[in-house]
Amino acid sequence: MAAVMYTVETTKRREGVLPGTVVAPRPRPVTPPRSNRSVATYWRRRIVAVGIVIGTVVMAAHAGAALGGSPLTTSGPRPHLVTHTVMPGDTLWKIAGELDPTADRRAVVDELVAARHTTALQPGETITWQSR
Repeated sequence: MAAVMYTVETTKRREGVLPGTVVAPRPRPVTPPRSNRSVATYWRRRIVAVGIVIGTVVMAAHAGAALGGSPLTTSGPRPHLVTHTVMPGDTLWKIAGELDPTADRRAVVDELVAARHTTALQPGETITWQSR
């Protein structure tokens, strides 16, 4: 069902139209269909928008790092771990010399005794030492 609207124009006069005559409304102009060029423009604009967003994120990351962002790893040398398996006849004095040859043996023996809570050694026991 189509609806047609008629209006009576009393205030405006058109040429050749008598007052009080029923006039049909003018049809809307027909817009041409979109072409492939507008689709290309659409995608180009989207690509530019994505590039701007990615650029903004990268710049924010660089700014955060420059303003004192924490690194993922700690700086400085990592401690060196030395492992020794006790053999029959080993003493704490001998083991202290092997674990940290540059340190004072008396201090290393005292730390071993404090960490192990005993001076007795059993063959096959494993001692792990963090050298300085």
